[in-house]
Amino acid sequence: MSIHWPIIKRLLRSPLREAVVDDTRAYRGIDLLIAMSHVVAAIQSTCSSRTIGILLPTGGGFVVAALAGWSSGKTVVPLNYLLKPDELQYVIDDCGCDTIISAGPMLSFLGFTPQNVRVIKLDELNFRSMPDLRLPAHADDDDLGVLLYTSGTSGKPKGVMLSHANIRSNINQVLQYAHFQPHQVFLGVLPQFHSFGLTVLTLLPLTKGWKAVYTARFVPAKLVRLIRSHRPTVLVAIPSMYNALLHVKDAAPDDFSSLQFTISGGEPLPQAVADAFLDRFSLRINEGYGLTETAPVTNMCLPSEFRSRSVGRAMPGVVERVVDINSGADLPPGQEGEIRIAGPNVMRGYYNLPAESAAAFDELGFLRTGDIGRFDHDDHLYITGRLKEMIIIGGENVFPREIEEVLNAHPSVKDSGVIGVPDPMRGEEPIAFVEMKPLDTAHSPARPTTSPSSDHDAPIPTAEFDEKALLAWCRKHLAGYKVPREIRRIDALPRNPTGKVMRRELKKLL
Repeated sequence: MSIHWPIIKRLLRSPLREAVVDDTRAYRGIDLLIAMSHVVAAIQSTCSSRTIGILLPTGGGFVVAALAGWSSGKTVVPLNYLLKPDELQYVIDDCGCDTIISAGPMLSFLGFTPQNVRVIKLDELNFRSMPDLRLPAHADDDDLGVLLYTSGTSGKPKGVMLSHANIRSNINQVLQYAHFQPHQVFLGVLPQFHSFGLTVLTLLPLTKGWKAVYTARFVPAKLVRLIRSHRPTVLVAIPSMYNALLHVKDAAPDDFSSLQFTISGGEPLPQAVADAFLDRFSLRINEGYGLTETAPVTNMCLPSEFRSRSVGRAMPGVVERVVDINSGADLPPGQEGEIRIAGPNVMRGYYNLPAESAAAFDELGFLRTGDIGRFDHDDHLYITGRLKEMIIIGGENVFPREIEEVLNAHPSVKDSGVIGVPDPMRGEEPIAFVEMKPLDTAHSPARPTTSPSSDHDAPIPTAEFDEKALLAWCRKHLAGYKVPREIRRIDALPRNPTGKVMRRELKKLL
């Protein structure tokens, strides 16, 4: 079944129901359908390529553009507006689209107009007239529904090919697994060019007729205000966002009392953040797991099955193996190895990259995730590291996350990133970079230093950086060979658009 037909049917069934709320307005079902029809007309008069790009901030405009793209028989390519201009142009050229859907303010914000494409600007279309009625295009299961480009943390971005069946399967898997009650309200700030933001925060609630509330820019205090006013039942965010919410001074447990599912994804949730959230807001954050290549959700730790650090069991229809990183042999519960995944939600491959597509799967057809993890005896999965980020110290495998968890638990540390560097005697040694907490949230008697704020306002006082104290903390909580050779202070860890720490960029600092 296609991605768009179930959504269109749901909007037709409840045309006056409020379906989407964003920073500018609320959209009823009829509003989305009329706007979609206008954009379909623009696409059909402009676009001749098989793909169409969408360059819009998180909100209702993206929903309109995506539905119009699929209704026109196109493959939708959500474009990452946080990329540098040359990277964004590369994606546009690589996917072969001749038209993108955007808006004048968006292009002004970027300071960049894509080349070699026509641009449909939503703010220049006349949505007040009655559009011509067109029957939405049909799509087969195997038709390419979405091209989602990876964030390009290593090399050029790759287009992940997700069919209509891949996306629809994942929506159904989540619904079957989570057993949502009726009348859910989803709230999120994750960009819709990200697989989590697209499938979980956009397509899933629209498919079920549930309200989706978006804000285009993550401002912690604003997100708390949105939670107070819309009383969402589902909140999906990344760990750095949950960490930032801890610094909203007037946030209280009652603000989060409507939440039934508080889900963290994108990267492992630091234990220090999970503990602080539970302590301050009486709210337990449940982790999920997935990849762009899996559309994306493969695991979720349900509130009723919470286990610390677990990402939960696999979705229905998802088959997971943990294998030895050298032999590829399946490992028993408790032993760490590479996670490999198969299921109806797994991608078709990488766009125009046959060699990379073949290399992404093992001899049994399982996707090689590159993530390291282990199962417990009840099939709950635990993510412990990334294969390519593994540090080999004197023949011992060490994953940065273990060291980062210890550093993040120190009262003065806001966040950390650990990398391995060559060492002639031990093979590699870890080096750590730390962000210090704002002074009013750091339970430390140390005197303040300052670091620039993200908004370029006055410097924010932070806890003092004391390398000797942090090294002593590590020696207390880690085996000797895992203690960093040195720890450096950094104003802000380099992150990709989804919030993951870019360890490749940390290596450049050395």
